[in-house]
Amino acid sequence: MAEQEASGLQVLLSTLQSSSDKEVILNILSVLTDLLSLGSGRRIHYVISKGGTEALLQALAIAARTEPPDYCILLPLLRLLARVGQRDRKFGLKVQKAEAIDIILSLARRNLGHRLYLTHCLWVLRVCASNVTTGTTLGINGTMELLFKVITPYSKRHIRTVRAAIEALAALLKSKSNSRRAVNKGYLGGLLRLYQDWHHNDVSNNYIYIRRGLLLCLKHLTNIQLGRETFLGSLGMEILFTSVQDCLSCKNLDPIITSATQILRKCYPKEPLPVVTIRSSYSFPLPGIAKAENPCEGSEGDYESEGEEEAEEDLDNEDVESKEEDYDLETDVNKLKTRPVLDRPEEELGQYEAMCPELSHNFQEFESESEEEKILEDKTESLPSAPFHFIPTATSVKHANYRWRKQSATEMGLDPKEKDFKVPLQNWTKKEKCRWDPIDEKRDFIKAAQDAGCCEDEDRARSHAFTLRPLPKEAAWYKKMFYPECESSINPSPGGRLESSDVVTNLLEKHQQDIPFHNPCVYLARAKCVKSIPGYKDLAFPDFCGHQPPPYSKPMLERKYGVQRDKVLDDVRRLIQPDDVIGRTVFDLDEPSHSSPGLPGCLTFFSKFESGNLRKAIQVREFEYDLIMNADVNSNQHHQWFYFEVRDMKLAVPYRFNIINCEKFNSQFNYGMQLVVYSVKEALQGRPRWFRAGYDICYYKNHYCCSAAAGGGMRGKCYYTLTFSIKFPHNDDVCYLAYHYPYTYSTMMAHLAILEQNRNPKKVYWRQQTLCQTLGGNPCPLLTITAMPDSKKSDDLEQFYNRPYVFLMARVHPGESNASWVMKGTLEFLVSSDPIADLLRKCFIFKIVPMLNPDGVINGNHRCSLSGDDLNRQWLTPNSQFHPTIYHAKGLLYYLRSIGRAPLVFCDYHGHSQKKNVFLYGCSIKETLWQAGCMVDTAVITEDVGYRTLPKILDKVAPAFVMNSCSFLVEKSRESTARVVVWREIGVLRSYTMESTYCGCSHGLYKGLQLGTQELEEMGSKFCLGLLILHLKSLPCSKKLMAQAALLLDLEEEITDRAQRRCSNSSLETDDEPPCVEEIDYNTDSSSDGERDFSELDQEIQECLLWAEGDTEDEGLTTGQSCSSKALRGLYISNQPASNSTALPLRSTALGVYSGFESSPA
Repeated sequence: MAEQEASGLQVLLSTLQSSSDKEVILNILSVLTDLLSLGSGRRIHYVISKGGTEALLQALAIAARTEPPDYCILLPLLRLLARVGQRDRKFGLKVQKAEAIDIILSLARRNLGHRLYLTHCLWVLRVCASNVTTGTTLGINGTMELLFKVITPYSKRHIRTVRAAIEALAALLKSKSNSRRAVNKGYLGGLLRLYQDWHHNDVSNNYIYIRRGLLLCLKHLTNIQLGRETFLGSLGMEILFTSVQDCLSCKNLDPIITSATQILRKCYPKEPLPVVTIRSSYSFPLPGIAKAENPCEGSEGDYESEGEEEAEEDLDNEDVESKEEDYDLETDVNKLKTRPVLDRPEEELGQYEAMCPELSHNFQEFESESEEEKILEDKTESLPSAPFHFIPTATSVKHANYRWRKQSATEMGLDPKEKDFKVPLQNWTKKEKCRWDPIDEKRDFIKAAQDAGCCEDEDRARSHAFTLRPLPKEAAWYKKMFYPECESSINPSPGGRLESSDVVTNLLEKHQQDIPFHNPCVYLARAKCVKSIPGYKDLAFPDFCGHQPPPYSKPMLERKYGVQRDKVLDDVRRLIQPDDVIGRTVFDLDEPSHSSPGLPGCLTFFSKFESGNLRKAIQVREFEYDLIMNADVNSNQHHQWFYFEVRDMKLAVPYRFNIINCEKFNSQFNYGMQLVVYSVKEALQGRPRWFRAGYDICYYKNHYCCSAAAGGGMRGKCYYTLTFSIKFPHNDDVCYLAYHYPYTYSTMMAHLAILEQNRNPKKVYWRQQTLCQTLGGNPCPLLTITAMPDSKKSDDLEQFYNRPYVFLMARVHPGESNASWVMKGTLEFLVSSDPIADLLRKCFIFKIVPMLNPDGVINGNHRCSLSGDDLNRQWLTPNSQFHPTIYHAKGLLYYLRSIGRAPLVFCDYHGHSQKKNVFLYGCSIKETLWQAGCMVDTAVITEDVGYRTLPKILDKVAPAFVMNSCSFLVEKSRESTARVVVWREIGVLRSYTMESTYCGCSHGLYKGLQLGTQELEEMGSKFCLGLLILHLKSLPCSKKLMAQAALLLDLEEEITDRAQRRCSNSSLETDDEPPCVEEIDYNTDSSSDGERDFSELDQEIQECLLWAEGDTEDEGLTTGQSCSSKALRGLYISNQPASNSTALPLRSTALGVYSGFESSPA
C-alpha cells in the first residue's frame, strides 16, 4: 500500500513537471493542496523526500516564462512552495540551483500594484531568505530595496501585504551582510520611526504581528556592532523603553514586550565591571613562579564584537549540552581501554604503604598500648609538616592512626550493645563554658585546642585576635530572650548592649543539645588553626553556632510571570532615567577606604571569614544593591559561590540584590531554586538554621563584560545577573546569605574530631592521617574506616585484611558545598552503631578524602585551588607542588592497584548547578561508541556491565536519586577528571562522579521540593546502603555474613517498596527542565521569538484563501483570529482564475518615499 502511495505521488510530481495542459496542472495542484493542508507536517516532509520541492520549482519556472504569466497556476504554486519550503532545510540551495531567485524577484517587481500576487511572492521570498546564503544573494540583487517600497506607515489597507513584506525583510536581515547594508543606507532609523507610528496608531492592538515584525527586523539589525551603535544614536533605547511601558498593562502584548526587552538588553552599552581588576582580590605566590602581572583591562572598544554574539561555554561538572555531546564523545577505542601506565617512578609508590596501616596492623599491640604512648603520638602528630606538600614515611606516620584518642569508651558513654547510634552531648558545666571575656579568651582557646588536639602552640598568638562577628543590637531584646523573669537584674553595658561573652555563654547553655555532631568550642579550636590568604580574624556566626535542619522541606519557588523582563527594564531605567540612582560603594575588599559602611538607611556588608565571598557592594537605590563576587584566587573567573554577612536591615522591607558578575549561561535559579539565609536572631531564639529564601528570582545576561585581554580568552566575556528580593524576618538583625548551605574546612575538621571521639572503638576501626599539606599549608585529612575484626583468630584477621576497598572523595570544587553534606551523611552512617552500618564495615575498607581542596574552601573559591587550577582537570598529570592533594590521592590509588587491591568502587562527590536530582556519571566503552554513532564489534570489545548495578540499586533505595539522569559516556573534555582517569588508569570498573543538585528533585518522593541538608545527608547514608546491596549481589560472601544480611535487610521488600512509590513517574523523565511560563532568553541572539513558527505562515496562507474568495476587507484582523469555515472551501476554489480581482495600487506613502528613507534608493 505504501509503495502504491509513493508511486502515485511520483506520478503526480512527474506529470506536474512535464505537462503543458492547464487543466491537468490545476488538478494536480489542487490535489497537492488538499494533501498538504490536512494532517501534520509529516506529509510535507514525505513530499519533500520524493522530490516535491524540485518539481514545484520547475513548474514555477515553466509557468513564469509564459507571457502574460498565468496566475491561475502561479498562485497555487507559490502557496505550495511557501508551505513546503519552510520545512525543507535545503530549500535555499534548491532555489539557487533551479535559478528561481530571479524569477520570484521579477514576479514581485512586476506586481507591486497587485496586492494578491505580490503577497504570494513575498511569502516565497521570506522562505528563501531563511537560508542565510540565499538571503545574502537576495540582498545583493536588490530585494531589500524592493521590500522597503512595500512597507508603509500605519494604514488599515493592504495589511497582509505589509505583513508579508516585513516578515520577508526580517528573514533577509538574519544575514549580517544584509544588516550592514541596511544600516549603511539609513534603514534602521526609519524602521524605528515606522515602529513608533504603528505603536501610536494601533490603539486597538489589532496589528500586533506588524509591530512584532518591525521589532524582529530591529533585533537582527542590532546583532552587529554598527547596528547597536546606530540604534543608540537614534534614541532607540528611549523609544522602545517608552513603548514597552505602554504595553505592560496588556498581557496580549507580551510578544511585543518580549522582543523589545531582548533588544533593549542587547543594546545596553557594554561596560566593564566596576572593580579595579577582574582578577581576584587575593593572590598567592606560587613556588618557583614569578608574580604575574595583571592583564590590561582593555579599552571600551574591546568590549564589542563585530561578529556573532560570543559563544556560550559551560564548564560545569560532568555536564555536556546535548548539541555538543556527540562531538565531544571519545571515539578512539585505544583511549577508551584501560591504560595501566604509571605517571611516576614505580619505586615512589612505596611511600604510600604508610597510608594503609590496616593491612599490617597488630591488634594485640593496639590493645596493650599505654596512655603515655598515646600522648607522645599526639605530640608527634602536631609537629609542623614540610612546606607545599608532605609525603608521610613509615616512620613519621607510624602512630598517626591514633591521633585525637583522648577518651576511653567509658568516658564517651557509649554502650557497644546500643542499637541506635546517638551522639553523646557535651556536659557544659560552668568551668567548661566558652566565653569571649578578653582576659580568659586566650586561655579558653588554648584549652579547647588541647582538648581537641588541634594544632601547634605557635598559632596561639593568632588565636588571640580570633573573634566572633558582632551580634545584633538591642540589649532589651536579649534580656527578654534569656531572662524573661528577671530582666531588671541584668545591667547592660554603657552602650546599651550586652557583652558578646554573656550572649554566647547563654546561647551555649540554652541550646547546647540542639545540634548533634556539633561543638562550638571544638569548632573554635579548629578554626584558629586554619591558614588563609586574608588572615581571617572573624568567625561567621552560622559556622560557630551550627545548623539544625528545619522540620520541613520547602517546595521549589514558582516563577513569577514576567519577572525577567521586569528586571531587565529596571536595568534600562537606570540608563535613561538615572535621577534616583545612588551609586555609592558600601563595601569593597580592594579599597576599604573607598567604602561608606554604616550610613543611615544603608545595609552593612562583610565577607572576610572562612569560605566568605563578596568583593564589592554598591547601593543603587535605597533598598537595592549591586553585588560583585570575588574570582578564585590567582584567577580572573569562576564567579558563582557567594557567602556574606549583612546587617542593619529594616523589618519586612523588600531588599533587592543583584549579583552582577555570574558566568554560567544558565542556572537553577530560573527553575525554582532559592538561595539560603541564616538569621542570628532566629538562632538565638532556638532556630539555628539555614533556610531557603528569596523571591522574584531570575538569572539573565547583563551589559557587563570584560575585554578579551582581561578575560584571558580570545573574545570578550559576558556576565550574567542573579537578582533576588528578600524581606528579612527581624529588624536590625545580622543575616548571612549564601549560594548553598555552607560547609567550611573548620566545620569538617571539627566534625571528624567529634566523630572519632564518639565512635565505638570496639566495633569501628578509624584512622585519620594527613594525605599531604596543601599549597596554603593546611592538612588534607585521609580517613580509613572499617570494622574491627571479630576476634584475634587467624580467620577473622584474614577476613579483615582481605576486605575490598571503597575509595570516596568530595569537595574538589570548593563551591559545591552540597557534596560535603552528602559526605557528612556517609561518614556519620559509617561510624554509627546501626546494624546495617556494622555489616557494611565488615564488607569493605573505606578510604575517604572528605575535602580534596581545603585551600579553595577556606578562601571562598568556587572551582579552583590556590594555583588557579581546576583540580578535577589535573588527574592525568598532576604536579606534586601545585596539585599535591591530587598527586597523592592518585599515588595512593596507584599503590592499591600495585598490591592487587584496586578499589571495587571509586566515587567522587560533586554538586551540579544546572540539573535536578542526584545521579551518577560512570564510564562505558560501548555506550560511548554507540552514542557517537560508531559501529561496535561486540566480538572484539567486551565490557562488564557491572558499572550499572550500583546506580540501579540507588534508584530504588535513595529517594533523591534518579537513574534516568545518569550517564556513562566518556567525553574528550573529561579525560583528565578523576572519574575517567581512575577508570582508565587504575582499572576501576565502578568509577563514578556523584552529582547532587543545588536545587531539588523532579521525580520521586521529593518531587517538587528543594533539597536541604537533611536530604543530602540521607543521600550519603543511602549510598552506603547501596554499597552493601552491591556487595551482596556482586561478591561472594560468607554464610555468616549472608545470614546477618538476611536478618537485617530484606532486599526484595526494600526494592519493591521504593519501586511502587516511584514507578508512576521514574520512567517518564525526558527533559531536565519543564517548559517555563516565561520565555527565558539567555542569549540575546536567540531565535526563539517565533520567527521559525511554521503555523504562522500556514495560517497566513489559509487566511489569504478567504481573501481570494471575496473577503475584500482585511482590516482589523488580529493575531488571535482564525479562519472561518470558508477556509475549507477556499482550498478547493483557490485554483480558480483570479482575473476578476481588481488590482489595487499601494498608497503613495510606501516606504520608498517615506520621510524616514528619503536618502534611500528607490
